[in-house]
Amino acid sequence: MSRCLGIDFGTRRIGLALSDPTGILATPLPFLENTSLKEVVAKFQELVESHGVKKIVIGLPRNLDGSYGPSAQKVREFITQIQPHIPAEIISQDERLTTAQASRGLSQMGLTQKDLRKKVDSSSAALILQQFLDRSAPHL
Repeated sequence: MSRCLGIDFGTRRIGLALSDPTGILATPLPFLENTSLKEVVAKFQELVESHGVKKIVIGLPRNLDGSYGPSAQKVREFITQIQPHIPAEIISQDERLTTAQASRGLSQMGLTQKDLRKKVDSSSAALILQQFLDRSAPHL
């Protein structure tokens, strides 16, 4: 498997994670400020090129009942906007409860609220990507 980039889209911050070259382990990267589409696309292009990313896995928010809400529509619009500029396959991944799970894990590490806010988006991206990698792994 080739490298994958995980994304937790937010209107203010975009959490990022990168898989190892074997596609087994997701690691958080520093989040990206969502200031402009042009800057975000440039950063994605840089990551895709420098790490040989073949797939981008972006979290698609769903309600607990499985339905899609306004946040999912924002993610779909974001995918439509970036797709023509990114030379990698873009795949959406159910991200239910990943932010809550990431927040809980970071809180248990004893992080302050300030530090937690800085890390939760990329930790969520790593969870989204790890779920995708685990699902995609060949079963032994």
